[in-house]
Amino acid sequence: MAVNKNLEHVHNHQEHEHQHTHPQSKYEQALAKYNCNIKDEDVVAIVKKIITEKVHENDTLETKKFLFGSIELTTLKTTDSEDSVMAFTEKVNQFDEAYAELPHVATICVYPCYAKTVSETLEIDGVEIACVAACFPSSQSFPEIKIAETALALKDGATEIDIVMPVGKFLSGDYEGMCDEISELKSVCGEHSMKVILETGCLKTVSNIKKASILSMYAGADYIKTSTGKEKISATPEAAYVMCQAIKEYYDETGIQVGFKPAGGINSVMDAMIYYTIVKEVLGEKWLTNKWFRIGTSRLANLLLSEIEGKEVKFF
Repeated sequence: MAVNKNLEHVHNHQEHEHQHTHPQSKYEQALAKYNCNIKDEDVVAIVKKIITEKVHENDTLETKKFLFGSIELTTLKTTDSEDSVMAFTEKVNQFDEAYAELPHVATICVYPCYAKTVSETLEIDGVEIACVAACFPSSQSFPEIKIAETALALKDGATEIDIVMPVGKFLSGDYEGMCDEISELKSVCGEHSMKVILETGCLKTVSNIKKASILSMYAGADYIKTSTGKEKISATPEAAYVMCQAIKEYYDETGIQVGFKPAGGINSVMDAMIYYTIVKEVLGEKWLTNKWFRIGTSRLANLLLSEIEGKEVKFF
């Protein structure tokens, strides 16, 4: 599998690296293949142009139906319980009956302790069960705890895992520590998709977002995701643009296709339409399937449904 080859590539150079005192690390070598010297104001201007010129042409019923089918219906509340998660999952089961002509959501996303509840309640084929694992949302704990939590979620029925990149390690320049942790968690996930959340609001510059994107993919991410939704700044169109650009360049360099997931603060149909347009403009049709493009949200489901149906719907 391409990702595993990629992981071998990460580890193959380790011995070679230690033979020198101050060579460029393999992570710096990886980053050197990409243009990370990008400026915030340039990205703001490009994104503004895309939004002004392109979004309106995607404002169609078909796009809204596609977006609905790309939703990762998410509940990550302190108040979640077995009962509330079961009821949440039942809604997805009922939706299939109530709206047979519409696509169902792509994924149900919950805390790891509810993987079993969703797995036992979900009756619809083709809906993934994602768990935020590895000490979400801060990613601050012992590697052993992160590994155990990820493995337990998978054992209980999770089909996808969302982890948070070790942001502190990245910002302090410990690329090796950051990448080793991601690689190790990917090896726990095996064939299951692993999404790496960059927490772009904490990264401050578009250059950092580009570097974090490249390193996360290099370490084995199957998707890169903007945010946890737990920080002040969540997904932004600028972060999305930089991440999609990184995915495109990485694909051109390695032939490995990586998915994209904006999440956090996606409050309107227009927000979703903007992310769709950025993916379409930067990555193209190949990414416009609910395998490669996901949207993490809970409130968007009713809003999209209302626009599709032409009346207010509060189904979820």
